[in-house]
Amino acid sequence: MRSRFLNRLPILAGVLLESFGLSAHAQSNVTLYGVVDSGILYTSKTRNPATGQNAGHQFSLITGGLTPSLFGLKGTEDLGGGMKAIFALEGGINLTNGSLGNSNGNLFGRQAWVGLASDFGTVKAGVQLSPFVLSLIATDARGASYYGSGVPIYTGSVFVTGAFNSNAISYTSPTIAGFQGSALLALGGIAGNFQAGRQYSASVNYTYGPLLVSTALYSGNSGGTAATTPIPSTVPFTGRTIGASYQFGDLTVKAVFINLKVAGSFDNRVYGGGVSYRFTPTVNVDAGAWYTSDGNDTNNHSIMATTGLTYNLSKATALYSQLGVVNNHGKMNTGLSTNGALFGVAGTTVGVGAGIRHLF
Repeated sequence: MRSRFLNRLPILAGVLLESFGLSAHAQSNVTLYGVVDSGILYTSKTRNPATGQNAGHQFSLITGGLTPSLFGLKGTEDLGGGMKAIFALEGGINLTNGSLGNSNGNLFGRQAWVGLASDFGTVKAGVQLSPFVLSLIATDARGASYYGSGVPIYTGSVFVTGAFNSNAISYTSPTIAGFQGSALLALGGIAGNFQAGRQYSASVNYTYGPLLVSTALYSGNSGGTAATTPIPSTVPFTGRTIGASYQFGDLTVKAVFINLKVAGSFDNRVYGGGVSYRFTPTVNVDAGAWYTSDGNDTNNHSIMATTGLTYNLSKATALYSQLGVVNNHGKMNTGLSTNGALFGVAGTTVGVGAGIRHLF
C-alpha cells in the first residue's frame, strides 16, 4: 500500500504543479498587438536634403500614412490588494522595406517599460512617452495623424525627443475631482555628469464630462546615453503647451497652443485647432489648421491646413484619404507628412495621401 502511494507521488506532484501553474497564469494577462499602415503619398514639391531647395513633385509608397506601423506586447499581473504589475514592449516598423521605423531606431524604441499600478497611481521605469507628448496627442485636432497634424510639426522641430524617452521614471496620479497629474524624469546615464541627457516633463489634465483641458511642459539637455540612439532623441529643447477638447455628441472640437524652443536656433509658437465628426459608425471626417511662427524671427512662419476621411471596413480595418496644403515663408520648413515629407520648402505645397490601416 505504501509502495503504491510512493509510486503515485510523482503523478500527484505533477498534477499539483500543473494546477498551480494554471492558477498563477490565470492571474496574469499578456497581449500581442500592433498596427500595419501603408499608403500612397503625392506632394507637389519635395525638399532636396542637400540644398534645401525644391526637388520637384513626388509620388511614393510610405509607411504610417495615418498612424505609425508598430507591434508590441503588453501585460498585467494582479498582485492583490488592488495592485498590479504592468509592462509594455513596443517597436516601430517600416512597411516599405521591413526595417525598424516610427521609433528611436531600436527594436523596442517606442516603449520598453515595467511598472506598478494601484489606487495610489502608476509608476513606470524604462522607455516611454512623456506627459508633454501625451498632452499634445490628446489635444490634436486630427488625432495626431502622421499626415497634416501637429505630429510633423513636432517631429520636424525636435525629432523624437520627448516622444520616446530613454532611462525614464514616471508617476501618474489617480484622478481626483477631475484632475490628474503626471511627471517624468529621464536620467542621462553618464557618470559624474547629471545634466548630460537629463530630461523632465510634467502635465496636469482636467476632465469634466465631455471637456478636457490639458497643460504640460518639457525640458531636456543634449548628450547622455540616449544620444546614441539612431534617431535623435536628446535634442536640447524646452516645450510648453495648453490645449482643450470638447465633445458635442458625434462632433469633437479641439484647440491647442504649443511652444517649442531650441536655444540659439528657433522659438516656434504653434496655434492649432480643428474638428472631427463621425457621420456614421463607419465614416469619420476631420479637419485642422496650424499656424507656426518663429519668435526669434517672425519672417519665418508657416500655415498648414488639412482634412481627412476614414472609412471603417470593420473594427480592425480602415481605408483613409487625406488632403493638405502648407505654405512656408522665410526659413520655415514645415512638412505635410511625418513619413515621406517631413520637411517642406518655401512657398505652397499641396499633398494628397490615401492608404489602408489594420489593427491587431
